Amino acid sequence: MVQPRGAVVGVLLAAGAGTRMGRPKALVSDEQGSWLLRACVTLRNGGCDDIIVVIGAAAPEVRALLGDLPVDVVEATDWAEGMSASLGAGLSRASDGDAVAALVHLVDLPDVGPDVVTRLVEHTSPQALARAVYAGVPGHPVLIGRDHWDGVVQAADGDRGARDYLVSHHALEVECGDLAAGLDVDEPPMLGR
Repeated sequence: MVQPRGAVVGVLLAAGAGTRMGRPKALVSDEQGSWLLRACVTLRNGGCDDIIVVIGAAAPEVRALLGDLPVDVVEATDWAEGMSASLGAGLSRASDGDAVAALVHLVDLPDVGPDVVTRLVEHTSPQALARAVYAGVPGHPVLIGRDHWDGVVQAADGDRGARDYLVSHHALEVECGDLAAGLDVDEPPMLGR
């Protein structure tokens, strides 16, 4: 008999100011549309039962862009301290629910689609600790079982997020290079290229 995997909450980190981008990445769009809205669809279509969107910079504009989407919006008031603050805010909100794992995704990964999320969600359990890798290079999204949430938040510092915790706890590497490049986009594309 197949055991149910348990609920997975998607935690989308979209709080940064996007200094190198010239605007918050949650407000960036490309020829395929809004990165923020696309990331929400990616999480939902990839198998996340609920979605938490962590916002910070330009919060009113980001909130307006989300409109009536069925997502839980959390404002990280300390977002300027780095990814660790956003991650902490997202996992804190997730702990209010009954999800057994959180799938942490970043708004600036526009080429990561639902198939990557689905591949990670397959490893769901309260003890899960897995991250997408692209041609062997660690990236996002990251699946964090509920048993690890407190440890991840305590270990996260500045812009490092869960990186050190994932390494020290030997997170499962889930190869996704056949599905996406997994590159975060930090700067606007050069014109004429």
